[in-house]
Amino acid sequence: MRDPNNQLHVIKNLKIAVNNIITHPPQPGAIRKLLNDVVSVSQPAEGLVANVITAGDYDLNISDRSVKASVPWYNNWKDTLMELNTSTFYSATTPWFESYRESFLQSMPASDHEFLNHYVACMLVVSSGETEPVEQFLKLSQEQHRIQHSSEYAYPKWFTPNTLKYYVLLHDVSAGEEQRADSVYEEMKQRYGTQGCYLLKINSRGSNRGADEQIPDPWSQYLQKNSIQNPESYEDGPCTVIANKNADHLISDGLDNDIRVDGLSNNFKAHPLQLDHLSDTSSSFDGTDYIKNTASLHELKKTSSGTPHGTCLTLTDHDRIRQFIQEFTFRGLLPHIEKTIRQLNDQLISRKGLSRSLFSATKKWFSGSKVPEKSINELKNTSGLLYPPEAPELQIRKMADLCFLVQHYELAYSCYHTAKKDFLNDQAMLYAAGALEMAAVSAFLQPGAPRPYPAHYMDTAIQTYRDICKNMILAERCVLLSAEILKSQSKYSDAAALLIRLTSEDSDLRSALLLEQAAHCFINMKGPMVRKFAFHMILAGHRFSKAGQKKHALRCYCQAMQVYKGKGWSLAEDHINFTIGRQSFTLRQLDNAVSAFRHILINDSKQPAAQQGAFLREYLYVYKNVTQLSPDGPLPQLPLPYINSSATRVFFGHDRRPAEGEKQAATHISLDQEYDSESSQQWKELEEQVVTMVNKGILPTNFQPTQYCLNSYSDNSKFPLAVVEEPVTVEVAFRNPLKVPLLLTDLSLLWKFQPKDFSAKHNGETKELACGNDMIGAEVIAEFLINSEETKMARLKLFPHQTGELHILGVVYNLGTSQGTMMLDGIDPSIGLQAGKFVCNGMSVRGRQDLEIQGPRLNNTKEEKTSITYGPDRRLDPIITEEMPLLEVFFINFPTGLLCGEIRKAYVEFVNVSKCPLTALKVVSKHPEFFTFGGNTALLTPLSPSASENCSAYKTVVTDSTSACTALISSASSIDFGVGTGNQAEVIHVPLPDSVLLPGASVQLPMWLHGPDEEGVHEINFLFYYESIKKHSKMCHRVLRHTAVICTSRSLNVQATVCRSNSFEDEGKGDNMLVFVDVENINTSEAGVKEFHIVQVSSNSKHWMLQKAVNVSENKDYKLANRERGKLCFKAVRCKNSGENYTFADIVFGDEQIISSASPCADFFFRSLSCELKRTHTQSNMSQGAAKLSFDKAVRLIQKCSEVDLNIVVLWKAYVVEDNKQLILEGQHHVVLHTLGKEAFSFPQKQGFKKILGNSDWEDLEQESPEMFLLKFFRPENTSVPTRPTPEQLSNLIKTTLHYPESFNHSFNQKSLCLVPVTLLLSNCSQADVDVIIDLRHKTTSPEALEIHGSFTWLGQTQYKLQLKSQEVYSLQLKACFVRTGVYNLGTPRVFAKLADQVTLFETSQQNSMPALIIINNI
Repeated sequence: MRDPNNQLHVIKNLKIAVNNIITHPPQPGAIRKLLNDVVSVSQPAEGLVANVITAGDYDLNISDRSVKASVPWYNNWKDTLMELNTSTFYSATTPWFESYRESFLQSMPASDHEFLNHYVACMLVVSSGETEPVEQFLKLSQEQHRIQHSSEYAYPKWFTPNTLKYYVLLHDVSAGEEQRADSVYEEMKQRYGTQGCYLLKINSRGSNRGADEQIPDPWSQYLQKNSIQNPESYEDGPCTVIANKNADHLISDGLDNDIRVDGLSNNFKAHPLQLDHLSDTSSSFDGTDYIKNTASLHELKKTSSGTPHGTCLTLTDHDRIRQFIQEFTFRGLLPHIEKTIRQLNDQLISRKGLSRSLFSATKKWFSGSKVPEKSINELKNTSGLLYPPEAPELQIRKMADLCFLVQHYELAYSCYHTAKKDFLNDQAMLYAAGALEMAAVSAFLQPGAPRPYPAHYMDTAIQTYRDICKNMILAERCVLLSAEILKSQSKYSDAAALLIRLTSEDSDLRSALLLEQAAHCFINMKGPMVRKFAFHMILAGHRFSKAGQKKHALRCYCQAMQVYKGKGWSLAEDHINFTIGRQSFTLRQLDNAVSAFRHILINDSKQPAAQQGAFLREYLYVYKNVTQLSPDGPLPQLPLPYINSSATRVFFGHDRRPAEGEKQAATHISLDQEYDSESSQQWKELEEQVVTMVNKGILPTNFQPTQYCLNSYSDNSKFPLAVVEEPVTVEVAFRNPLKVPLLLTDLSLLWKFQPKDFSAKHNGETKELACGNDMIGAEVIAEFLINSEETKMARLKLFPHQTGELHILGVVYNLGTSQGTMMLDGIDPSIGLQAGKFVCNGMSVRGRQDLEIQGPRLNNTKEEKTSITYGPDRRLDPIITEEMPLLEVFFINFPTGLLCGEIRKAYVEFVNVSKCPLTALKVVSKHPEFFTFGGNTALLTPLSPSASENCSAYKTVVTDSTSACTALISSASSIDFGVGTGNQAEVIHVPLPDSVLLPGASVQLPMWLHGPDEEGVHEINFLFYYESIKKHSKMCHRVLRHTAVICTSRSLNVQATVCRSNSFEDEGKGDNMLVFVDVENINTSEAGVKEFHIVQVSSNSKHWMLQKAVNVSENKDYKLANRERGKLCFKAVRCKNSGENYTFADIVFGDEQIISSASPCADFFFRSLSCELKRTHTQSNMSQGAAKLSFDKAVRLIQKCSEVDLNIVVLWKAYVVEDNKQLILEGQHHVVLHTLGKEAFSFPQKQGFKKILGNSDWEDLEQESPEMFLLKFFRPENTSVPTRPTPEQLSNLIKTTLHYPESFNHSFNQKSLCLVPVTLLLSNCSQADVDVIIDLRHKTTSPEALEIHGSFTWLGQTQYKLQLKSQEVYSLQLKACFVRTGVYNLGTPRVFAKLADQVTLFETSQQNSMPALIIINNI
């Protein structure tokens, strides 16, 4: 094409829009509806792969499902476009915005101040089938002339008065005669010239032909798709092109008889080539293709999207149509436009050029200022000013528009610029704004960009349209164009400001789309403003919602959520989630709605209670709708209440039976007890001990300690064992995070069960059984209320009726809200809620929550330490084993408080509550000295459960008065009492009759208790062990625990010493000893004890026994009131027959003898003895170690001399006043005497301190610092035993006694020397021969001794050497010589002793401790 200066100008990618003539402008309401439909139909494609954009610290998930920046849509710069398409930020488009923009620009009514969308040509189309085609052409031509020039039609607008008319004869090949068509065409050529007419032949195939040939739909690429399935569809061609945007878009018109019959209505639907309800026929296509006049396809009456178009066209027809459009453009349209531009140019130069330029020059000269672009607001509102159509200003504008349409942007710009000045001079603001707008666009589109884009032109235009002309549609068009141009120059900030400026209350849809585009601008900036993006997306979502575009509203909120999520802006998140939930629900996207509401409820909400209640009700309502859609589907996972899975506890077995009256059930274990690692370790050790004993001293390799209660602290790595027909209780920790109460109804466990038969083995494999419905019974909790922000435990039970593998998966319940939050009659609702039924407001949903427990972190091997791996936690996967016996234990008359050493009789009832017999019942405890069931002799003791208070727990015999204070002797073997058989003392066999307890049977046994020797609170653990008569593969034994808590208060403190007696009673056996027993009443009077009576002192030993009391008082009654102390002295002799049996000797102070060799007295004695032995054994083991080996035989012999093995039992009664009744308590204390001369106590701890401090100080100390202990430091090299015996040990080798008269009368007058015969008895206490030297030369040298005792002389031999055989007693006759009266000490002989076979190694003097005094009287 040539421009007015005859320069050649190239037009690229020319596009033509062909429309029907519509004689009424579209109504604003219809346009609004069209735009609304365009936006709602265009939705992002489902399921496209998302691109992640990293913007600052945010990763935004951008897909068509979520965000995107609209691609700038100018189409010449294909390279720029390609660059944009490959850039990260343009990874998706907003097709709804593009569709809106296109439809908006196309549906803009033509206006008088601009000509861009005025019609430039008119096609007149007549079918060759008409009887008089030429006449029809004339009619059509006249009709067009009438429409354009008569005043009754204000619409459509025409570009020039002489519109180009192009005559088209349409020939249907399949129906009409070709010759007739050709002849008519010849006639047309003569009449209109070859340039102005055309014969178009189409429809070469009959419509009845089968679809054997697949010919593509020629129109599909020009039709706007309802929803763009493929985002790439825009990238094939240069870009979407819209009428009156780029110069490539020419608007011509076709008038069609068929369609005109509709009454030239305003109906957008009357188009045969539309898809569904979209009327838009022009869309993106390639420059070589042209849109065709629609009348050519008048036979396609169907408008549904499923119908293929152009099925009667062959490929030749396609080419003919292309040819036709080319002919029309090159022969008709472009020459017409070229001519018009020249005419306008000439007109302007001739008519107006001189005066206009002169006028402007003078104006400039005088005013000296530029045209007043800036002062637009000061101008009077002259939007009403209208030019006549032939006004020269409008001619400039018309020429500018034509140049613009044929892409002559440079010429267009200069024309617009000129027109702008003229309009501003005339203050025709509407015209000026239009010129400014187009000048800016032309400047931008000029190839090579010779001048920068004048953004201020656009701003002025927008302001003028909006504020002066009050024309929002034009302002919007201006903004849309300017925003695209700014975006293409990466001026996103300016574009965003521009878009936001045009949001207003008059159109929600426009505001929403512009806010969304502004948001995309923010995120496409160099430093993406992510929060601004999110905020504007929320605003856009809100406006979409108001405009009724629910899907787009939802999408905007979802995209904004990506930014707000997880940043701690919880109220904003709640608002967004709530809106998403609501919108999703209205769109019936129920799953999304559920998950959105779920988020509001599960994140620790900062909302007030009322708001949370509303959220919860909304959530339940949505959920209910979801579940109604698929009532048979899997149960949904509920988000509330929270479950702390790791706090889940599992308990196997029945609940504990409470105590009934005097009966107190064994404490066993229950879910109410807190976990204590120390005690659980103790129970495990006790169980290991008893299992080891049962298995002959070896712990089986597959031993698994019994765990009745599993929690996060227990070892859950193995599958726990449960017993068939015994309940499995699961305690689930629920937490309600909301401030409103939650009501769970029909709450029960969810489980999976695999039946297996463990008893019948088939080739080593367990047999799987068929599954029945009645295998597991489940308990259902009807109502479970969790108050606001409360943590509450629910205990749910399962009852397995068959063996197999059970897996507990989770809980299932109805979640609802209670109306407990309302005040009823002014009463606090929480009071009423506790008691009766909760009011459920009808809204509840059924769902489940799974219990998934993470096991402990593994940390054993190197791999486990370096990686993070977790072991299994199997507490919810019990194995149900076959039937086992079940024991229940009840304690009758079991005391809670005892005096130290008190003996009390109670009864234990063993009940077998299962259906199998139990056997091998044992009890193990760390404190076997605390209780006994009686030894083998227990059967002799009378059983009397209803024992009255005074009936003694001991076995007693009435004594006669003659045997006062002399010993009554009996003997017993320790084996009778379960001690000394090599068994562990802690494991005690329970003497069941026939050692079997049958199903349902119960047996009562007496049990004697012995108060521990230390005061305070004692926890004593009993573990009852029992087995089934049948041997099982999985479970070999069961245990039952009981913890007895006993509080003991002080009673007596017994202290004893033993020393050699110097008298020889029966001369043959010279062995006897004196035993001193100190008994102190240290009872504090709180216990209400009036006084203690010592009723009997017994001894038991293999070698010694008490013979008689030495200092017995007359009334034989030893009473000790508070803080009194009594001293008793006894004589002890060697037993006659010292064998394996223990000899018991009782010295009775009352009327009844307690048989100390029978139960329970002997039981407790032997128990405490074995504990004492154990204690000393471990101590000596620690201190001696290997030194034992280096023991010298001789040393051992000497040591044995000073060892005694005598045990004293003090039996007492205490008189207690309680509730004005007098009770008699009885008890016993034990003292173990090991060594001559060494004090022993009834309880060993802390005595060293007590001795030094005295009792009262000791108590103060005890109260002040319970943590104070006496530290002992050992030096290892000094721990070996010395090879030399100590002097005390040696002094016990030989016992010496002097026999002499106590007083001797002598007449010194008759004879000056007084001779007294003295016998010196020497007794060898050791088992070996001893050499003895007696030296009589010894004098008492100390002056004190001389003062007290006078001096005397021994007569005869001064030194004797003797050898004494083992245990031999030797008597030596000596004479003492006195010269005057007085008191003399005869204990002066020095005795040296050594073992006969040793050298003079251990020679030391035998000093007699007691002085031997003699009185010499004168007659």
